[in-house]
Amino acid sequence: MDSSAHKSHHAPRAGNKKDKKDKGKGKSHDKGFNEKAFAPKSGRNADRQGRRKAEKDQTRLHVPLVDRTPDDEPPPVIVAIVGPPGVGKTTLVKSLVKRYTKTSLTEAKGPITVVTGKKRRLTFMECNNDLNSMVDVGKVADLVLLMIDASLGFEMETFEFLNVLQAHGFPKVIGVLTHLDLIKKVAIQRETKKRLKKRFWTEIYQGAKLFYLSGILNGRYPDQEILNLSRFVSVMKFRPLVFRNSHPYMLADRLEDLTPRELIRTNPNTDRSVTIYGYLRGTNMKQSTKVHVPGAGDLDIKSITRLTDPCPLPTAESEKRRKLSDKQKLIHAPMSDVGGVMYDKDAVYINVPGNFTRADGEDEVPRGEGEQMVIDLQDVNTTLADGIARSSIKLFESSSQPLSLHPSGSDFSEDEGEDDGDHDESLTGSDLDLKEGDDDEESDDDVFRPGPSSGGRRTMRQSRGTTRFMPSNNESGKGEYIAYADSDSELELDGEDEGNDPQAHWQQDDEALDLDDEVDDDEDEDEDEIPAALRWKSDLAGRALSTYKQHAGRRRNRDLVKLIYNSSLTPEEISRGESSPSSSKINSRGDDDDFFTLKTSSVPSSSSAPSSIDQAKEPAPFNAVDWDDEDVLDSFRHLFITGNSGAQDLDAADGIDDDGNGFVDLEASGETGANVEPQNEKTLEEEREAALTRKKEDLKRKFDEQYDDPDEDGEKMDFYEEKKDEMARQLRLNREEFVGVDEETRALVEGHRPGAYVRIELENVPCELIQHFNPTNPIIVGGLLPAEERFGFVQVRIKRHRWFARTLKTNDPLIFSLGWRRFQTMPVYSLDDHSIRMRMLKYTPEHMHCYATFYGPVSLPNTGFCAFNSLDGTTAAFRVSATGVVLDIDRSSKIVKKLKLTGVPYKIFKNTAFIRDMFNSQLEVAKFEGATIRTVSGIRGQIKKALPKPEGSFRATFEDKVLMSDLIFLRGWYPIQPRKYYNPVTSLLVEGGNWQGMRLTGQVRREQGVKTPLEINSAYRAVDRPSRRFNALKVPRKLQQALPYASKPKTLKAQLKQTYLQKRAVVLEPEEKKAITMLQQIRALRKDQVQRRKAKQGEKREEFKKKMAKIEAAKNEKRSEDRKE
Repeated sequence: MDSSAHKSHHAPRAGNKKDKKDKGKGKSHDKGFNEKAFAPKSGRNADRQGRRKAEKDQTRLHVPLVDRTPDDEPPPVIVAIVGPPGVGKTTLVKSLVKRYTKTSLTEAKGPITVVTGKKRRLTFMECNNDLNSMVDVGKVADLVLLMIDASLGFEMETFEFLNVLQAHGFPKVIGVLTHLDLIKKVAIQRETKKRLKKRFWTEIYQGAKLFYLSGILNGRYPDQEILNLSRFVSVMKFRPLVFRNSHPYMLADRLEDLTPRELIRTNPNTDRSVTIYGYLRGTNMKQSTKVHVPGAGDLDIKSITRLTDPCPLPTAESEKRRKLSDKQKLIHAPMSDVGGVMYDKDAVYINVPGNFTRADGEDEVPRGEGEQMVIDLQDVNTTLADGIARSSIKLFESSSQPLSLHPSGSDFSEDEGEDDGDHDESLTGSDLDLKEGDDDEESDDDVFRPGPSSGGRRTMRQSRGTTRFMPSNNESGKGEYIAYADSDSELELDGEDEGNDPQAHWQQDDEALDLDDEVDDDEDEDEDEIPAALRWKSDLAGRALSTYKQHAGRRRNRDLVKLIYNSSLTPEEISRGESSPSSSKINSRGDDDDFFTLKTSSVPSSSSAPSSIDQAKEPAPFNAVDWDDEDVLDSFRHLFITGNSGAQDLDAADGIDDDGNGFVDLEASGETGANVEPQNEKTLEEEREAALTRKKEDLKRKFDEQYDDPDEDGEKMDFYEEKKDEMARQLRLNREEFVGVDEETRALVEGHRPGAYVRIELENVPCELIQHFNPTNPIIVGGLLPAEERFGFVQVRIKRHRWFARTLKTNDPLIFSLGWRRFQTMPVYSLDDHSIRMRMLKYTPEHMHCYATFYGPVSLPNTGFCAFNSLDGTTAAFRVSATGVVLDIDRSSKIVKKLKLTGVPYKIFKNTAFIRDMFNSQLEVAKFEGATIRTVSGIRGQIKKALPKPEGSFRATFEDKVLMSDLIFLRGWYPIQPRKYYNPVTSLLVEGGNWQGMRLTGQVRREQGVKTPLEINSAYRAVDRPSRRFNALKVPRKLQQALPYASKPKTLKAQLKQTYLQKRAVVLEPEEKKAITMLQQIRALRKDQVQRRKAKQGEKREEFKKKMAKIEAAKNEKRSEDRKE
């Protein structure tokens, strides 16, 4: 064997090969280059490909819907884990939480929110095996993980949940097969997967995603299988559903009871005040929105407040990275034991495993939230009562003394070095604060108590800045002090409001602490000691008022939105410029409501209250303006002209600077208002011309948009693209409307937006909601539209479910799940009778839609619903009885019931007859004059007039003469009104959720063992109807002669004498008799033989059936054993 190396390949440099390669270098091998490979071979195939492409484009299209989910902070996606009991739902939740947050959950209850990406959060919610929970979860879930036990197959709960989803808007559904490890043989496992996938595709759609979970390792599913599932969930896109896109709703992750404990102790069954926390979804929710909690009823929102997001999205720094760090993977699960803290309905439980003591040097050890709280409690050295006894309350940080019930005994805290005369260092406000927990010895040494002759101020000042106090070094040694300030605006003198009446007092526990600036004799002494450098600050209010009168500047615009939506002022008070409620409203509140109460003076002031926006300006009285003076009108005429140049020039003429903050020194510049007037007039003319030009441009643009073709220059868009573009443009306009508006004002106007974490306080909540609270049951707060708050008759299109065994009957109670509500009502079924009337049906038709009318909450048309006969979990049969959609809420449609009235003739004329036993009075006959009647034989007639006697008889005419034996009937229609019965399903208010509504009489009798009473008139009995005898038809002879032969009666007379064939006798020969006898014997033997053969074959057939039954039983047993393996 030759071990020499192979020669390297050399590219051809000349010849045909080189020419061939050079020729192919310039060609591009993009898709579509080879015409023969991609072009159809015939025109028929080309037409088929074109139609196929058009069909694919049309199937891709859907009805355009506006996605109201905010892009910046979208709410978490609700992922519901649904399945029968024992399928592994809790294990899947723990595995997914461990995958996203690396947190091990001991107990998974309630919603669990985790951060899964830079722009996505997921909320996992496990659904109970309860029909109420499945209905509620189906209304809010964005993604459903439908778990199926592969060893058992599809169960009844799975099909019920899928039908509930179809009625309430089908969200995304992913199937998850579990317990595949119980099937040992690979062939049987493969066959099971194929069979379940085919059935799953039949229920959802062809190609629905189905994941397989093989087994459990360390209490969780394998990491690789969970990783595949989590990746698929993280990239899913969700299309907005119609009902959720028009209603605000919230999935509560925490519930707290705010009712005072004393009130609960005195009356345990009192209505509660409850707060619910969660993320808003759907549309904006206002405080005035009426909400419905499924299972609890309609409730009113007392307040709604936006809170800090407990599970926020990553910040801008984390977006720069390609993935999230471990510290930023957050989880929020209040009802689970995350971090050792678990919230219940009335308490917070802290679970810290291990030792609770803190060892030295363990401060940096990371701990959970609950463990850290328990460890911090060990640092407390005093009890709560001691801390309250030693604490003090200050109105402001720089207050010199705390609040006290006895002002005469108030203390002033000073520095320890005051007695030594050391005043080199000034004392700050923080040095004077009295802290909680100070020892009694230290407080006794540090407190300075002024004597009775002290001339210091006895009332506290209201300070705006940090005021420093220094004890004076005078000969008397009194407790006087000098006030210093960092700036001129921080120091407030006592004589600013000299001569004015006191405006307000602060009151605490019926002991008033005067905070006014009323001047007394002691304060006059303080004013004499004010240095000359500070005397220019005296009478600042008077000089500011005179300056304001000289220069009437523009006042700041008040935020009317906040005044209207965020205050208790009436429109009249706002228009008058008031910023606080009247004194009668303030004094009407008791002292027990607020710690401090604002007291207004009983003496009326000369001027109205100043505005809360600008306290330095006083409103001018209305009567002081002479409205007939042209000069006065010209002074503010510029305010009603488009543009603000005139206002700016007027401000300059009045001495106001351009920025609106200061005044212009007119004397220094040498300008006067007269010099500015010509320029002002010129500016006004230019502004008017500019406004007119803008108006013309706007009109031209509107004209062009209306009459010009927008797609003339660019590419034309189809109807679908136009609708999408229009909705996107409208959504952009809606978002730009509130650009620059603060969150508080925006929430007042349009409500809280989706994605916000809010706290909703509900009042008058039934106490059973707190007493029977179960964190595994979902609590949904669904907002109601204004039209959905009222009740009326709703008309729907309904169809009995094909899997429901019994037929639905009119006026039988039925439980509807419509919108957010679940309620029991009594529907009346009907059918459209040729667009003439709505005819009542006693039972629902088989495999066909019909109409139903019931009394209940009004819902918008095209709202889907599903109905149940019972919500009992012990029912083995299929519980979804019907599905349908709301058609109309028009109350004018009447349902009529067929009514048959019968009567008999008692006198007959040629074509007229007198009828009785149909009506009871002449009035009833008068109502039915002109009505059509019929006989059983089909003769039509009409009611003419009532007869005086007998009562209720009438005269009628017919097409032909009727007989005395004929039965005459009248087919009429009787209006039916559905019963006003509405019973909401309050499953959250019942222990265990076993709500029971109204039952039928037969169900009550069956459960209580009562027999059905039998009435004599209701019992069936044999009807004895005598046979009718009709006379023979007699045709006169003259008429028979005139008739043709074919029409003449051909009846023969009965023959009286016997014929020859009847009279003759047949005599057999002996040989013939023997032959006939032998044939009869042979037939008898044959008959007996056939009977014995059939009996023997029957016995053999029974033995064969028994043998085959044994073989089939053995095969089934072997098949079940193979499946278990």
